[in-house]
Amino acid sequence: MESKPHIFVIVMIYVLAALSVAAGIPKLLQMPQELGFLEDIGFSAIAVSVLGIVQLSGGVLLLWKKSRLPGAVLAGLAFLVSSLAIFSGGNTKFGLISLLPFTVAVIVIYSTLRRAERGDA
Repeated sequence: MESKPHIFVIVMIYVLAALSVAAGIPKLLQMPQELGFLEDIGFSAIAVSVLGIVQLSGGVLLLWKKSRLPGAVLAGLAFLVSSLAIFSGGNTKFGLISLLPFTVAVIVIYSTLRRAERGDA
């Protein structure tokens, strides 16, 4: 039987995966809002698409134990880039909220490394 903290981490993993996929698709589709705030930090349309691919890939990779660590890293980096773009646009409140998925990714990375270290992977 799994411990309550482990179940909570599993729930966070699947929520993070869903958020990552949901955030990556608009970037791939070149939605104007995504282009707008990422262009503010110097991203071209192609760079926005690449970020979308990274974010979508990270979300998908989170679903399997063997690829969870790279998935969390990719998703976390994509969320961090988006958060930095929001901060650079001057929206501090939303920028702080946008750091939550990045924080969850860091928790998932830490948890995955700890489980691998203990041989629970």
